[in-house]
Amino acid sequence: MSVRRPVPPPIEAVEGDITTQQVDAIVNAANSSLLGGGGVDGAIHRAAGPALLAECQELRRTRYLDGLPAGHAIATGAGDLPSRWVVHAVGPNRRAGQTNPTTMASCFESSLREVVRVGGRSVAFPAVGAGVYGWDVREVAEIAVRTVRSSALLTHLDLVRFVLRGEKALRAFERALATPPDPASPRAPGRGH
Repeated sequence: MSVRRPVPPPIEAVEGDITTQQVDAIVNAANSSLLGGGGVDGAIHRAAGPALLAECQELRRTRYLDGLPAGHAIATGAGDLPSRWVVHAVGPNRRAGQTNPTTMASCFESSLREVVRVGGRSVAFPAVGAGVYGWDVREVAEIAVRTVRSSALLTHLDLVRFVLRGEKALRAFERALATPPDPASPRAPGRGH
């Protein structure tokens, strides 16, 4: 009797606007305040409308009085966006001295955990940390792809999409995706979980 192992979902990189993605959840490159900001964070808040800000304000009032720490993620509704949820992930701020790649990996893993927790099957990520937080997009791509590929949570998902702005970011993620997974990884696809 053969044991059937789950097939890992497609993981892809595209250039585009994360606010228009037809997926269950989009990941917001949030700051710890959860109250909006610039870049991806500002674009998501503008497109989602006031319902998203109201949910984030409630989270700050009740659960995250001091803000969401770097490396953590939390899901909310998506307001006027085509997705059902927004997962707010706080990447480490390299410009503030937060240079630990483990914290960066944690924001991707925590985001996957939140998507699965709310029942999502598809997710779109931006290049968390590669904007105003000062991380090189190539490093973000390597960490993000490695973290997603090695996550045991992949068996719960049908699609993981990295949605990038600009050709440089797209190329960085395409290169990371073209690099074969590390077969020594204990949770690499095809090795069991």
